[in-house]
Amino acid sequence: MELWNTTLENSFFLIGILQDSKYPGLICATITSLYLVAVTSNGLLLLLIAMDKRLHVPMYFLLSQLSLTDMLFTTIISPKTFVDYFRGQSTISFSGCGFQMFLILTSGGVEDTLLAFMAYDRYVAIQHPLNYMVFMRPKVCWSMVATSWLLASMNALVHTIYTMHFPFCGTREIRHLLCEIPPLLKLACADTTKYQFMVYTMDVTFLFIPLSLILASYTLVLNAVFHMPSKQGRQKALLTCSSHLTVVGLYYGAAVLMYVLPSAYHSPQQDNIISVFYTIITPVLNPLIYSLRNKDVLGALKKVLGKGPPAPKL
Repeated sequence: MELWNTTLENSFFLIGILQDSKYPGLICATITSLYLVAVTSNGLLLLLIAMDKRLHVPMYFLLSQLSLTDMLFTTIISPKTFVDYFRGQSTISFSGCGFQMFLILTSGGVEDTLLAFMAYDRYVAIQHPLNYMVFMRPKVCWSMVATSWLLASMNALVHTIYTMHFPFCGTREIRHLLCEIPPLLKLACADTTKYQFMVYTMDVTFLFIPLSLILASYTLVLNAVFHMPSKQGRQKALLTCSSHLTVVGLYYGAAVLMYVLPSAYHSPQQDNIISVFYTIITPVLNPLIYSLRNKDVLGALKKVLGKGPPAPKL
């Protein structure tokens, strides 16, 4: 079979949900609308956290980093989908495909580890409230963020380089919305069995170690919450924890289906839906989940809109 990726000038054709849909215009409009909502809501949350001093605490600092990651996540996909629809052609260069894969893997890895650090933050806040600002001092928080980006980018770089080094032959059609490892390896005209096993092993490790830490943290947190003497304190803690657990469930559920479920149980249509869910829908839902049930964030929003309580006169 003819090898065609010997130069960077060759392109892939992304056969995603637009090409497989009877109503591509409606799908494109929906994705664009969700993208605008995701960017607006996450951007507003970042603005509120930056402007309101009451939100200058570790929990909201980590939440702001999650919002940044969500904005990157959805920006990788949505604008290109919009442009491709109006061009009438969904192509991506060999180097562009590798770059997109790197960004997707990096964003996913950062979100993966950030959610674990956010669970640790809640554990410290509830189990060690008197020492909270010692355990979660600014240096520690910045170290958490730096660790998330460093580990995620290193993992993404290794996978991207190794995946793109395979010779590709035959069809250039990727039956997927974006350049991800599983659909791309189907085009390789080389034995990828060992690499697929390595990818599977690393994915399971990268997903389940943070998930195990999250579950362990919240087991201890919920045990402490239910023993709180104050009913009001118990309700506030449960609201915060339930919001975080909802976000964890949405992200990890989609990630497990995409990267841990054996390939025999995958189909292009299913993978496209899952990719849309964790790259577009989840970034829309995350700020809403954290904001609508959070009195601090709602209070900051009312303050910015000029609807908060008047400042006391001196």
